[in-house]
Amino acid sequence: MEKYESVDFYNIDQHFTEEEIMVRDLVRSWVEEEIMPHIEDYNSKGIFPREIISEMGEMGLFGCYLDEHGCAGFSHTAYGLICQELERADSALRSCLSIQGSLSMLPISLFGDKNQKEKYLPKMRQGKLVGCFGLTEPDHGSDPTNMATKAIETEDSFVLNGTKMWITNGTIADLAIIWGKLEGKIRGFIIEKGDKGFSAPEMKGKHSFKASITSELVLQDCKIPKDRILPNVEGMRGPLTCLSQARFGIVWGSLGAAMCCYDASVKYAKSRIMFGKPIGSFQLVQNKLAWMLREITKGQLLAYHLGRAKDKGEETSEMITLGKMNNVDMAMQIARMARDIHGANGILNEYPVMRHMANLESVSLQGTYDIHNLILGRWITGIQAFK
Repeated sequence: MEKYESVDFYNIDQHFTEEEIMVRDLVRSWVEEEIMPHIEDYNSKGIFPREIISEMGEMGLFGCYLDEHGCAGFSHTAYGLICQELERADSALRSCLSIQGSLSMLPISLFGDKNQKEKYLPKMRQGKLVGCFGLTEPDHGSDPTNMATKAIETEDSFVLNGTKMWITNGTIADLAIIWGKLEGKIRGFIIEKGDKGFSAPEMKGKHSFKASITSELVLQDCKIPKDRILPNVEGMRGPLTCLSQARFGIVWGSLGAAMCCYDASVKYAKSRIMFGKPIGSFQLVQNKLAWMLREITKGQLLAYHLGRAKDKGEETSEMITLGKMNNVDMAMQIARMARDIHGANGILNEYPVMRHMANLESVSLQGTYDIHNLILGRWITGIQAFK
């Protein structure tokens, strides 16, 4: 396997701190040595080995921007660089990081009580406890406020009923952060594996995100103790805060997928001989490669400035929306263009482009392109267009 050549046309590396570079390079080396040789096999078999989670925990990647219960307290920009390197291998790795940190640990950190934090966060940081996040339902994706999952309070417990869909790591998770309505208000609940009435069957038949475990969460009169409600939040502010953090990671992660496809395309264009010379000598191929470089560089600048804004606490959800929409769309186009450069070989698992191309179709659905456009339209005009 040829050594990966990172893309940094505008010398953005000079603006990262030593710690950020160190963390990025640590993850990059791990990805090269431990993941890249096996990722096509994981994808073809539809598996995500549990030891990957343990190794990510040992490196301190989960909740790495938090500064409690042993978490590393890295900058948000460092977290973005980690997402970039993980998704360069496969979207499944970045998704695992997002689900564990941004969607499972973060709500406990922000909205949980002291006992909940002490019980869950240290082991989740280490990858010894796996979490998942249940918001999306079969009939409520872009419109979660109308979720059907409901909780009823009894004398000593909460009883939940409902179904959640498209849940990363749900089948292997030790706990789930479930969002449901209690007396008409959206609340967060901690469900533990083994709770009576809770099941998490794996969803099969995917053509995308095949190396990621995707599940359904089913709650049928699932009874949990009262101390497992997140006490410090109600309404959509809870899940949307966590989703913004996860989508911030996608801004960077999609860059990694694009950079992988670009790197593969450059190498292929230099080595593939057609009509007696490398296809990289033809104007049409050079035009494609130049477009890729341009779009990746713009995406890097966008991600960098968004990261620094988040480090200062100056980011807005709309800024994250624009970054996620732009970089995922860019990465999807680059993956398709990379497949074109590779010709028929582009569909083979000898090359990473078709896998990234398929994965990015799912990444684009984690907050769809159209909904993100409407969020920006609302910011521009002050008028809500999707209600």
